[in-house]
Amino acid sequence: MNGREGEGLYPNEKLSEEKVFKDPVHRYVHVRDKVIWDLIGTKEFQRLRRIKQLGTTYLTFHGAEHSRFNHSLGVYEIVRRIVDDVFAGRPDWDENERLLCLCAALLHDLGHGPFSHSFEKVFHLDHEQFTRAIILGDTEVNAVLRRVSFDFPKKVAEVIAKTYENKLVVSLISSQIDADRMDYLLRDAYYTGVSYGHFDMERILRVMRPREEQVVIKRSGMHAVEDYIMSRYQMYWQVYFHPVTRSAEVILTKILHRAKHLYLAGYTFQTPPVHFQSLFHGNMQLEDYLKLDEAVTLYYFQQWQDERDTILSDLCCRFMHRNLFKYVEFQPTNEEMKKLVELTTLFKKAGIDPDYYLVVDSSSDLPYDFYRPGEEEERLPIYLLMPNGELRELSRESTIVDAISGKRRTDHKLYFPQDFLDDLSTKRNVKKKIKQLLYE
Repeated sequence: MNGREGEGLYPNEKLSEEKVFKDPVHRYVHVRDKVIWDLIGTKEFQRLRRIKQLGTTYLTFHGAEHSRFNHSLGVYEIVRRIVDDVFAGRPDWDENERLLCLCAALLHDLGHGPFSHSFEKVFHLDHEQFTRAIILGDTEVNAVLRRVSFDFPKKVAEVIAKTYENKLVVSLISSQIDADRMDYLLRDAYYTGVSYGHFDMERILRVMRPREEQVVIKRSGMHAVEDYIMSRYQMYWQVYFHPVTRSAEVILTKILHRAKHLYLAGYTFQTPPVHFQSLFHGNMQLEDYLKLDEAVTLYYFQQWQDERDTILSDLCCRFMHRNLFKYVEFQPTNEEMKKLVELTTLFKKAGIDPDYYLVVDSSSDLPYDFYRPGEEEERLPIYLLMPNGELRELSRESTIVDAISGKRRTDHKLYFPQDFLDDLSTKRNVKKKIKQLLYE
């Protein structure tokens, strides 16, 4: 169907009966719009069932098996509640943007690959670029969106890219207090079993108000926002940056590096990495990307445990059986860097390749930032709507938020295989020296 043919009925078409998804976080996800129901049914959206929301975190918190699929439904549901229950009829809200908001919320994570951020780092990918490519390409998702209007896929892609002209629409999905963050904090806290990520979302939704450029929060809701920011801060350090999860990510990253190195060096695999070939060559096509999910990736890891290359085999065994690297604290001072150089030399003497088995990993987060023009990542602050109609930046009213505003916290760890060092059947003296340096 030509995009313009469907413009009359389809954008406003409702299902004959409301569909609901039972959800542990929001109780129910409600779908009445035919467009949304059709998007959920596309193969590109269904693929998100096979990609975990939290990557390797399930190796630390065993409940963290939830997928990008149920997170995406959750973000959609929060935006649906905002535009249908909170914003409807308010002067700064354009009802014509409703469906665009819902579609962008549902599809915002469409381009994530397996073990998202590890893959992105190794292969220099950007999941948002793939999200836009899926929305704009020859896909089932694009076919559904074009039935709304010829230029509707472009609008959805622009919202996700944060370039859409209506900044209020963008801020619902991408800001310092958006539906994406609210859902993943609550959802990740639920599935990991921790208490840190909980905050009063119901209260925040009630005090949200549309403004020309972004969502603002009524002054009376400030304490709920403080709670949200602190819960985000705690989740990053207690869950997202957990050192055991990072150990699994380090091993995953090294598996991919090793497989790529071997492939480009002409190594003959017993199980050739067919699904990774275009990745290894740096010319990943959308069609190949959509065939990649975590089931495919884990199949290769399972098979590569039996490869003749001892490094690839060992790393895959470690990942599959959770024999992870140990870690020590590491500060990138001159003294510590000298120690790292010495450790690298000793690892080589011990016959342990430091490129794969001695890894510095860093995590960094900025819990809240106020607007600083000209900086690389300008962040729109959270504004409070005062009783007199004035807007005040959050940290000027909240002493709690002021205390952490603009303060970037960074954590460095040095990862290594303790079991290799404990095996004193070879290079005993070198390994003892390594352990002495690591733990002094």
